[in-house]
Amino acid sequence: MPASSGTAYVAGFNVATERDAVRRHIGLVFQEPTLDGYLSAEQNLKFHGELYGVDRAGAAERRKQVLDMVGLYERRHDLVQTFSGGMRRRLEIARGLLHSPRVLFLDEPTIGLDPQTRASIWDYIAQLHETEDITVFVTTHYMDEAEHCDRIAIMNEGQIVALDTPEALKAAVGKDRVQLSTDDDQAAMAALKSEFGLEAQMRDGQVTISVPEGAGFVPQLFERLGVPIRSVSVHRPSLDDVFLAHAGTTLRDAERGKGRPVHAGFPPIRRR
Repeated sequence: MPASSGTAYVAGFNVATERDAVRRHIGLVFQEPTLDGYLSAEQNLKFHGELYGVDRAGAAERRKQVLDMVGLYERRHDLVQTFSGGMRRRLEIARGLLHSPRVLFLDEPTIGLDPQTRASIWDYIAQLHETEDITVFVTTHYMDEAEHCDRIAIMNEGQIVALDTPEALKAAVGKDRVQLSTDDDQAAMAALKSEFGLEAQMRDGQVTISVPEGAGFVPQLFERLGVPIRSVSVHRPSLDDVFLAHAGTTLRDAERGKGRPVHAGFPPIRRR
């Protein structure tokens, strides 16, 4: 697609005038599986290496290197169709690294995987950060995954609305999240408005407000709310709070279609 305005560079190459150079210097792991299941793991890598013009003299050693990195060297002769979902995702990461790209794009690499496999995939991504001279650009809808990254860009309705480190983004929110369960949540929300001037909302089935000093505010709640409180919890700002501050809804609610519609994603950038 031609650019409507401006210029863009990837790995130092102009995406409009140096397209072949851009392709040679990027790797990509799609959200949907793209491996050939009737080929072995090694055959998939050989085919990829031919497409990218990997030097044949060092191709075998490079295949061993990336397969070792993702723990699949011993399974290199097995057909991909016999692999689990996590193994296939690891092989796709190895394939994306085979031609030594300077930028690796991972499009929701852990979607549909169980928590244990998700954690192992992020272990491999962290290993990349330590061993490869590469920028890893990840899109993810999992807040805990975004925490791993060096920088996060928050997108809302197609526009980047915030870009910084996870710590800086959370610090910018500046308020704690206080959640409480009461005998009458609607009455509690009205009391928070009239007594404290606070706008409350229901979040995860609890009355939720944001205040600068959550722990110090809790005693005032019990003293002045006027509605019996069953439980209360205080949370430091999270990345979900950051998204809420910029998009007006949580990422979870946005995905469910609640509140005003947003197009949301967290593209964290991990850099050497």
